[in-house]
Amino acid sequence: MSRVRIYGTIGPACRDREILKQMFREGMDGVRLNLSHTSLEEGSALIEDCHRAARECGISPELLIDMQGPELRVGIMKNPAELNEGELIGTGDIPFPEAVKNVLEDGDPGQEILLDDGKILLKTEYSSYLRGICLRVIRGGILESRKSVALPGRTFHTPAMTENDRDQLKRAKEYGVTAVMQPFVRSREDLIEVRDALDHSGCNDIRLLAKIENRDGMDRLKELIPHCDEIVIARGDLGNSMDLWELPAVQKHISAVCREAGRDFMVVTQMLDSMMHRQVPTRAEVSDIFNAVMDGASSVMVTGETAAGDYPVLAIRYLYKTVREAEVFRSL
Repeated sequence: MSRVRIYGTIGPACRDREILKQMFREGMDGVRLNLSHTSLEEGSALIEDCHRAARECGISPELLIDMQGPELRVGIMKNPAELNEGELIGTGDIPFPEAVKNVLEDGDPGQEILLDDGKILLKTEYSSYLRGICLRVIRGGILESRKSVALPGRTFHTPAMTENDRDQLKRAKEYGVTAVMQPFVRSREDLIEVRDALDHSGCNDIRLLAKIENRDGMDRLKELIPHCDEIVIARGDLGNSMDLWELPAVQKHISAVCREAGRDFMVVTQMLDSMMHRQVPTRAEVSDIFNAVMDGASSVMVTGETAAGDYPVLAIRYLYKTVREAEVFRSL
């Protein structure tokens, strides 16, 4: 088998070119830029620093862009909001997307709303005092702009690509993009639409990665495989679509289907989450990375750990060394 690729996510924590050089020296093969929080133009200086840092380390880096796609996110907030467990808030207190607002206004009490990859949990209930549906904070936290929104059991019929996505693809070659990650893939039509947009933008050599983040994508996995270059097991929102204890079996299932079809797959989300603020990962985290490689993962990625964490270089070191240890064991 080919060597497992190592990816980090770029952001404020690794904005310094010297830090990026250290990350590449620790074994990072490429970086991800999340276009739900920025754009190629806004991130141009950081992208150039990535390319320069990699060249100085003798590496030709991969640049993956994570599209906005049909993912639902909180809008722009003036300041982060502290949501405290047990408190009652109005549906207008959070800048939800229009599609979510409509569901909340027309829905019945009891609808769950998961924010920021499920870190925050709200539930709708009727309030005679507020004279309508409001939101009870079941699991609190600090909510910031552009964090993900998920309503378990609800399907939203939104386009696979936004106009901004299409505009970004037209500039992809200019910035050295090597792969596009399409979020919340629901059917092969989503991937065909993205591939057509890539071809029309002169980007037919850019790889297409399909992120499995909901039950639609999971149920249609076999039909998606021929239309992408790699499957991404994106455990954040995927875990929001089911009881969390079901997620490990789903990950194993997706891995097995990809292996059988000979399709590369990536494992991502919270692989070293404790390293956001700790210099050493948990035993469970390194075991998770090891097991992903043993299951046949072609690549692994950290997100917030390098984009906003306190120890981006150390996170890449632990990711790389754990992956290599697994590869040695797998070859025995």
